[in-house]
Amino acid sequence: MASSSAMNGPAPVIWLLTDNKPGHRNQLKGLGNRLRVLTGASIHWLETEPLAVPLWRALFGAAPSLDNTLPRPNLVIAAGSGTHRLLLSLRHIRGCQRVVLMKPAFPLALVDAAIIPEHDRVAESRRVLTTQGVLNAVTPMARVTEKPEALILIGGPSRHFEWDNISVFDQTLQLMSNHPQWRWTISSSRRTPKELTDRLATLESPRVTVVTPETTHESWLNHQLAGSRAVWVTPDSTSMVYEAITSGVPTGLLELLPNPDSRLAAGIHHAVELGLAGLWQDQASVMHPSGSLPVRLWEADRAARWLIQTLPAWTNGGQS
Repeated sequence: MASSSAMNGPAPVIWLLTDNKPGHRNQLKGLGNRLRVLTGASIHWLETEPLAVPLWRALFGAAPSLDNTLPRPNLVIAAGSGTHRLLLSLRHIRGCQRVVLMKPAFPLALVDAAIIPEHDRVAESRRVLTTQGVLNAVTPMARVTEKPEALILIGGPSRHFEWDNISVFDQTLQLMSNHPQWRWTISSSRRTPKELTDRLATLESPRVTVVTPETTHESWLNHQLAGSRAVWVTPDSTSMVYEAITSGVPTGLLELLPNPDSRLAAGIHHAVELGLAGLWQDQASVMHPSGSLPVRLWEADRAARWLIQTLPAWTNGGQS
């Protein structure tokens, strides 16, 4: 339902600034979707790479020439360092408020609000919201399927965990061996080493489907989560971990050794402490949970509602 302020004036206009990196785009999509639902806003995507905004425009708040068919924005949201120059160049547009996702390299005083993952260790304030993990476009499900369908999401080498092809493959085999009556879908990612991708492909069978990024589509994960009763994720991919958690499907983490200095690894550990996900040794409770659904998390919705409350002026389409 749209907010009362949106219904009392023109529909607000939101620009989403994207560098087209999948993780950043997914954060913008999740937040933009919720703002559209809650306020009736119209959403407009701007790809920043073709614009090549020079530094002086960011420093002086001088907007570059843009598509003149774009309606003037009431709210601009940016994700990714490649979008920051354009975001800062727009700061003198009358009646427009600016929001940055994730911790930027520039002073937060240059934007109206910031939504930053807790693991970035920025203090929450009147204009800063900290979230558990990064935002995503997954909508929590009202109920989880009773069919024995499980999903395994596999990432790849990162500086946050010690990647081990053999360990990941062996854990995958053990999951299927421990639960032979289940049907499994295994998905690699763009970061998965080819050696591991090739080995995973050998597991294809009537009860095992193996997919790659090349054989899936943008909405594939949402659809797959909706049909799963359990999901296992390698913890190197913060986005995949929190997408799984947000869906409401019982989520387990495959075992990888964390980098002790990694803030992202510490954030994943905190999610486990909160009961949002289970570890490898929690296999029984992930595969056969008893009682209610796990702790629910929908940070895109919480962030959208926070923005409406914190920066209410944009929601009435510029009408004061």
